[in-house]
Amino acid sequence: MGKMNEMSQAIADLRSATATISDVANWLTQQFSGEDDSKQQIPKSTIKEEPIPKPILTLEQVRAVLAEKSRAGHTAEIRELLKKYGASKLSAVDPANYKALMKDAEVLGDGK
Repeated sequence: MGKMNEMSQAIADLRSATATISDVANWLTQQFSGEDDSKQQIPKSTIKEEPIPKPILTLEQVRAVLAEKSRAGHTAEIRELLKKYGASKLSAVDPANYKALMKDAEVLGDGK
């Protein structure tokens, strides 16, 4: 290949690179300007909705609610609730029952 052919190939490569850079610049402009969002939106049918994890109740959270109810004068009812869930003390309650126990405890005193 002669010098002229090499020079011609180098010029063609530069023009190709320039076109590629221009295309990338246009794409970036579209991405950050919000233009043509319809092409970029993912159809809802392809979006997998992650299930929202349920908050896990801790022993401390349950203890806080029960302590509040106990201070409000519902100690006997709390003991009955603990028996309902097969325990004589809160730490013996199966954590799987915390949610139900909290629900039962939260209504203590509502009917007075």
